[in-house]
Amino acid sequence: MAVDLMRFVEVERPGGPDMLRIAEGPKPSAGDGEVLIRVLAAGVNRPDIQQRRGLYPPPPGASRILGLDVAGIVEGVGANVCGLAEGDAVCALTNGGGYAQYCTVPAVQCLPVPKGLSFAEAASLPEVFFTAWNNLIWLARLGERESLLIQGGTSGVGLAGIQIARILRNARVYVTAGTAEKQKVCTDLGAVAAVDYRGPWDQQIRALAGGEGIDVILDAQAGPYTQRQLDLLNPDGRLVFIASHLGETATVNVRSLVRRRLTMTGSTLRPRPPAYKGRLAQELITQVWPLIETGQIVTRVHSVLPLEQVADAHEILDANRQIGKVVLSVDERLAHAVPSARQDDRRL
Repeated sequence: MAVDLMRFVEVERPGGPDMLRIAEGPKPSAGDGEVLIRVLAAGVNRPDIQQRRGLYPPPPGASRILGLDVAGIVEGVGANVCGLAEGDAVCALTNGGGYAQYCTVPAVQCLPVPKGLSFAEAASLPEVFFTAWNNLIWLARLGERESLLIQGGTSGVGLAGIQIARILRNARVYVTAGTAEKQKVCTDLGAVAAVDYRGPWDQQIRALAGGEGIDVILDAQAGPYTQRQLDLLNPDGRLVFIASHLGETATVNVRSLVRRRLTMTGSTLRPRPPAYKGRLAQELITQVWPLIETGQIVTRVHSVLPLEQVADAHEILDANRQIGKVVLSVDERLAHAVPSARQDDRRL
């Protein structure tokens, strides 16, 4: 029996972008609770870079192909799937496998392509909005009118977080960013102020906050930043890590943490079960997707590159040149198309 084949990106061995190759392999099929998506566009995310380097192995059972968010057309529906049908235009948070012509995804992790967005724009949404919502709303419990510091404001998660915090919590958002251009992007989206992370950012943020501390900090650096961030928090403040790029260990003043009732936590979303991610998806569909469709929340796509230029896409992230998301066009003909039909009333 002939096997249906697809093109995908493989990592020849851990290393730089030159280790990425276009390969050919079997097309997957949808299992129980899954859908098969014909991928038209795929997002490029920081965990992809870490996985390429050999520093972020996929969890057990996940695809070893890179790619954590996609947009495309449902081509197959597995058993026990409700609310999705072949031909539906969706974007989805994957467990891996996005850098390919076809990808299987738990159906509960799919969301409709927001009205008016192209597939390439939709592919920029899932990973960053799932991550921002999970960490800011669920873990950090960001409250109405609280203050928030986001380290790295022009990352995809940073830009999503600025808008979620400002619009849905009326928060005062401060960010760090490395250039004047990046800082302006953040303030244009509603950040109160942006400072250079290479300077005394903690002192500058405290001064900008009128001498007060910060209620919530979202950070991907850790290491030497950790105690500085704890010192910057208000009593009952929360520090949430989504990565540890500057160091996986840190020395902290536990007495101060206890005395000021601070919370220090972190998360990795990828190993979470589909049910957990499905609940996140439902909150995004009801609370964030309508704001995207009205233009109150926007996505910023730094560049869209064809799948064959995946190494160039990774080089952009390696050099930290991106402002927003880099997206791979898996189908050059359709990636920039806007779906003409969508599920107006369905909730996936």
